[in-house]
Amino acid sequence: MTKERTDLQHLLSIPVIVAALGYFVDIYDLLLFGIVRLESLTDLGLSEEELSATGASILNWQMTGLLLGGILWGIVGDKKGRLSVLFGSILTYSLANIACGFVQDPTHYKILRFVAGIGLAGELGAGITLVSEILPKRLRAIGTSLVAGIGLFGAVVGYFTVKLFAWRHAYFIGGGMGICLLLLRLGVFESGMYKNLKTEAHIQKGNFFAFFTDKRRFLLYIKCIALGLPTWFVIGILATFSNEFGKALGITEPIQPGLAIMWCYVGLAIGDLSSGFISHALHSRKKAVAYMMLFTLIGSAVYLFAGLSSSTAMYGLCLWMGLGIGYWAMFVTIGAEQFGTNLRATAATTIPNMVRGMVVLMTTLYGFAKPSIGVLLAGALVGLLCFAAGFYATLTIPETHNRDLNFLEQ
Repeated sequence: MTKERTDLQHLLSIPVIVAALGYFVDIYDLLLFGIVRLESLTDLGLSEEELSATGASILNWQMTGLLLGGILWGIVGDKKGRLSVLFGSILTYSLANIACGFVQDPTHYKILRFVAGIGLAGELGAGITLVSEILPKRLRAIGTSLVAGIGLFGAVVGYFTVKLFAWRHAYFIGGGMGICLLLLRLGVFESGMYKNLKTEAHIQKGNFFAFFTDKRRFLLYIKCIALGLPTWFVIGILATFSNEFGKALGITEPIQPGLAIMWCYVGLAIGDLSSGFISHALHSRKKAVAYMMLFTLIGSAVYLFAGLSSSTAMYGLCLWMGLGIGYWAMFVTIGAEQFGTNLRATAATTIPNMVRGMVVLMTTLYGFAKPSIGVLLAGALVGLLCFAAGFYATLTIPETHNRDLNFLEQ
């Protein structure tokens, strides 16, 4: 059997395919509120003046759930196994999303998005950890890029689902897809690295506080989080509040945040599919992330300050920035590769959700700054902080290309 055929079999194995489908459903459900935000809140009786504040509040509840859920599922992943997270998380967010289809007021909406956020927190980290540990190291970047690249098209399907069905039905569909995916996961096997570790009772597994008790681990952990900040600045600020930026720029045609998010995720999916091959070609995770982050920075500056005059230009910039933040899978993979097997799921699950949780601070700063400096400068202020932290982390974090992952944190 040729090496190319063997590599293809690895990349098309059941764990990789199921991880990709799981992330597809995860992204569909994660972005669904952003897509139906205006329609659903209007349907619940909110006035136009209440839409922005209430929408930001519900998004913050969801992101707080992601933050707390990331810690929960990360610990479970290292203590009980990667598959425990893949089953438990999808059941949680599927049931929560079905319940969102019955919501009648903003208070219950917040609570259900919080619960959904807890469930959504486990999918990506556990999937990336499992795929990273079962694939040969030469294929890790490509494999995790396939998982994220395929999965991110869930946002596109979410957008068109909302166009074809009422927003309540879109929630039912998302929850139903998750329940169906549970059946596919019955054939997935556990990581060999974790199975070998599981028998070692004396080794401490899934200790979240271990990231804060050792200076080296703490700095690595903070840098891994900083790497991802520009991604959710683009999604959580520039795309989600694109209607506000459109008005500030004087664009006469109303901007649809759902459509902006969809184009952003089209670019993100293509970028994620490409990032693994870019890293593979450059023999460097850091260089791939740095180039893509720079591409995103340029797109963000054009979006805010080039004087866009049409909705087409704004959606085109969302596609551009989406391509740039396509290093998302690479960023999560770097987080998984930095830490030993007994902390790897905790790292890979908490790091992306810490980034998602930072959206609460981003939206808070954005909302606080808007009245005094305006929408465009408020967005630029948040972006400046995110990109400064991201570039610093990229330049100073250790390279993990071709690193052997069969090691432990003491």
